Amino acid sequence: MIPFDYERAMGAASAVAMVTGHSGAAFLAGGTNLVDHMKLGIATPDLLVDISKLPLDTIEELPDGRIRIGATVRNSDLAAHPLIRQRYPVLSQALLAGASGQLRNMATTGGNLLQRTRCVYFQDVSTPCNKREPGTGCSALGGYTRNHAILGASDSCVAVHPSDMAVAMAALDAKVVVLGAHGKRSLPLTSLFRHPGNEPNRDTTLEHGELIIAVDLPAGTSSLSAYRKVRDRASYAFALVSVAALMDIDDSGTFREVRIALGGVAHQPWRAERAEEVLRGAEATEENFRRAADAEHIRLATAGQRFQNTHGPQHHGCGASPARRRAEQWLNCSNRRLSAPVSGVWTVWQKCGVPHATPSISRWKIPPTCILSSPPSRWGRSARWTQVEPRG
Repeated sequence: MIPFDYERAMGAASAVAMVTGHSGAAFLAGGTNLVDHMKLGIATPDLLVDISKLPLDTIEELPDGRIRIGATVRNSDLAAHPLIRQRYPVLSQALLAGASGQLRNMATTGGNLLQRTRCVYFQDVSTPCNKREPGTGCSALGGYTRNHAILGASDSCVAVHPSDMAVAMAALDAKVVVLGAHGKRSLPLTSLFRHPGNEPNRDTTLEHGELIIAVDLPAGTSSLSAYRKVRDRASYAFALVSVAALMDIDDSGTFREVRIALGGVAHQPWRAERAEEVLRGAEATEENFRRAADAEHIRLATAGQRFQNTHGPQHHGCGASPARRRAEQWLNCSNRRLSAPVSGVWTVWQKCGVPHATPSISRWKIPPTCILSSPPSRWGRSARWTQVEPRG
């Protein structure tokens, strides 16, 4: 680890001033991602400005009904907060699906959003990586790409954003409150992240020295929501694929509103806008679920084929392009039904296929082919579909 200076900020404005005025400075909160990168030689700040003691660790209801989450609220505290559990259970589920209990006790809201990709080439300083060292090339192209992007990638980078929390917040239409040298501003969470383009080293639209001070959740929420995650093991694993879904259905069974965000497939939480458009104003029937899935499948399959046409098969030990394989996973699973007992509410549409238009979000019986498009033996290990519910 390189030598560095350490300063503890006495206020948010002073923290912003210190980092803005020093090109090699970085904010430090929980440190669960930054400190690891400093040990690996990925990040080399020469000044750390500690913001962990700033009064940004509260969760409060604003007069207009919005919920404001301070940037240094710990992930475990956010997941367990009564307001979050009651009004935004999808966010609590997503948080509990991420990392481990120990890491959630340290990780902060702002840091979770700003965590960097877990691409194996990004974390290996001996390999070329445009995100780590611009202009050196992308080792993932032609390399191991099982966990890489199938949407929004560029010729310079195919890494994905690893956050579970961010996927739920994207579906909730959260807004990020940022403080910079020129004052405070608010932006949609989906606008925080940027396409990799020719500058994959820039993960976000933030300027150097800008500090996330809060995340605002809109007043109220859909009556139905859930977060689902496909990963290699039941805990402490990043998503191969995840989805956060929120639905508002009237008494006649028609969608008034639906919001769907995907994780593990792009450089940012990816809103399934085509599927949302199909479902709004439609009845909650199996046929419409299939139409919505098909609309998003076309978008994903087209992206996967375009990526393969540009770069050829990206082998990862399975003998097929991951982009094509993961696009096929959508298509293969969409024709299968996921059976579930009736519990009085409609099931949410989800990434791995189309549920029955029978009501349940409690227990799932999922065919193995809806988790893997290839036999587990070809993967070397099998993925798991997990459902996480907040503890009572």
